[in-house]
Amino acid sequence: MKKLALVSAGVLSLSLLTGCIVVVDGDKRVENQSTTEQREESNRTAIANLDLGSSPAVVLNKMGTPDFDERMNNGDVEYRVLYYRTQRVKGDGITTKDECTPLVFANGALIGWGEGKLESIW
Repeated sequence: MKKLALVSAGVLSLSLLTGCIVVVDGDKRVENQSTTEQREESNRTAIANLDLGSSPAVVLNKMGTPDFDERMNNGDVEYRVLYYRTQRVKGDGITTKDECTPLVFANGALIGWGEGKLESIW
């Protein structure tokens, strides 16, 4: 009876682990697909609820660490662009900018998001 219980526990453990895949790429961990999809959905929801005029600190507090963070000046305007993953383009486990939504700040205030907004500042 004890042997049957141990075998059952082992089989159950293996079946629970079959859907959980974590790939380690250098120091960067790539999560399984369902977790990535949940993160993308969460980011889309959070972005839809952002207020124009918010500071980067407020957005970082709501959204967490961005996948990419860029800063640049164009004349007397300082721009900051935070990129958050919102869709999958290629299932290779690597997040690229084309899988992210850019959040565009000018002089410390959120002025919009998306590729159209990003292109409008250049």
